[in-house]
Amino acid sequence: MQENFSSNLRSLCAEFGSVAQICRAIGINRQQFNRYLNGTSMPSAHNLRRIARYFDLPEARLFAPLDQFDNWISESARNRSLTSSDNFLEPFRDQHRNLKRYLGFYHSFFRTPSWDGMIFCSLIQFREKDGFIQSRSLENATSTDKSIRQISRYDGLVTMRGNRIFVTEHERARNGSVAQTILFSAHRQQLKYLRGMTMGVAWRPYPRPYAAKAIWKRLDERVTARDAISACGIYSLHSTRIDLTIRKYLEAPSASEMPDTSGSILF
Repeated sequence: MQENFSSNLRSLCAEFGSVAQICRAIGINRQQFNRYLNGTSMPSAHNLRRIARYFDLPEARLFAPLDQFDNWISESARNRSLTSSDNFLEPFRDQHRNLKRYLGFYHSFFRTPSWDGMIFCSLIQFREKDGFIQSRSLENATSTDKSIRQISRYDGLVTMRGNRIFVTEHERARNGSVAQTILFSAHRQQLKYLRGMTMGVAWRPYPRPYAAKAIWKRLDERVTARDAISACGIYSLHSTRIDLTIRKYLEAPSASEMPDTSGSILF
């Protein structure tokens, strides 16, 4: 039974990808998990339950003979014959374990060609709904002379791959733009700031694609919705209303930025 378990576990890991990510998601030490894989150790009842729950199968099935187990995996794959839309959605399914700690509200800060030389602040929410981690974004900015106002709303899906958070969003407006954000936390235990890159399309002075740095700041649960929304808008690069960590990150040059751009997603 122990040999069956280790063989089946290796087979599952080959299907699910990174062993390190699996260990993090389950919450089991990598060295201990390696002992399960090579058959030198068996998990406790508690860890067995966690492993089975992660792979979404009965505990007893983990001890089935390897040929039966492989046949079951193949049959499951056939039953999941995916359409093209399913293929797109597949990376976004069952991400609650990976992203539960990131649920909540953020202010996203970026520099966009649409507001040249300024920092743009938008409001983002990560929430769980219908088996997916969804994003909702609000952009709300008015020029100093009140002649231009930008209000945009976006919906998106979120997934995690290799400790990187991928956010794919589309604008609610008809024929609205599609944007991509890739973020990471500098330290595993530090969730206050998420740093990364964004790719999108500027909406003025004329539409053009661009990519640049962005930094998200997690909002305290005590911040009211009114305060969170009212903080959205455009700011000077040196505005003291934006904390120093954010300003330093956005002021630093990035080799990946395209000429004439220093922006982020235009949602």
